[in-house]
Amino acid sequence: MPGLDRVVLAQHHHAKEIHKYYSSPAIVASYGRQDYITPCERLLFDAFIKPGMAILDIGVGGGRTSQYLARNASRYVGIDYSAEMVRLCRKRYPQWEYFEDSATDLSRFANGSFDVVVMSYNMIDDLIPDKSRQRCLQECYRVLHEAGLLMFSSHNPRAIIVRSGQEPEKTTQSEQTGIPGNQSDLSQRARNKPANVFSLLCWSFHRVLKYGLKVPFWSGHGYMVDSENLLTHFWTPKRAIAEVGEYGFRCVGLQGDDYPKMSHILTTDWYYYVFEK
Repeated sequence: MPGLDRVVLAQHHHAKEIHKYYSSPAIVASYGRQDYITPCERLLFDAFIKPGMAILDIGVGGGRTSQYLARNASRYVGIDYSAEMVRLCRKRYPQWEYFEDSATDLSRFANGSFDVVVMSYNMIDDLIPDKSRQRCLQECYRVLHEAGLLMFSSHNPRAIIVRSGQEPEKTTQSEQTGIPGNQSDLSQRARNKPANVFSLLCWSFHRVLKYGLKVPFWSGHGYMVDSENLLTHFWTPKRAIAEVGEYGFRCVGLQGDDYPKMSHILTTDWYYYVFEK
């Protein structure tokens, strides 16, 4: 089918663009300055990850999650497909293991090597096309012990309403990662200064035009271009739980990234999932 062929070619093209993006010096440097754990991550990591567990951190980036996850781990390994990110991690944290590997090929590790696999920062959404995400789920299942945990975050296609305290859509990933922590000066001001109703309505209208008129909003899953102009996978919790369940996982935890606020399908930008093998 010619139309399907064009879609596949576009997906492969964007996969290369994503790799190029995360290998650029500016993005690598900005990820290297990150040293925070979000309230949502802290909640789930503390609730599900126990001392002495072996942890695989996929898409480790600049090592943002390394210190928090590795502090009580029996073994901690971080992987990233960006060689520049791996070099940065090894320089920052020479005491832990880091490898340049793809999330779709964990052949370096034996069956049942880990108690927990973590994929933060919505990195699973960068696995394009669909078969890459599916291969990753198969590999995660293989390297996990029985009753092992898979934890990841992923974009919600129906987050079209912006409420007070959320970052404006025009705040890009590179801006958000410009200083240590998860907020730039721009987004920090957006969080500290309550937005007026008109601004919230404008941002929400922008999202309605950008996401609300697209197929993933209505179907619950699919690909859309994100704020960095990169093709990105989106799915609702219902679709995510159903698909991941096909690979032998059972959902045991779900939390919106907007914690401690109450999550809602129309306002929560992305969800964190916890699955048990």
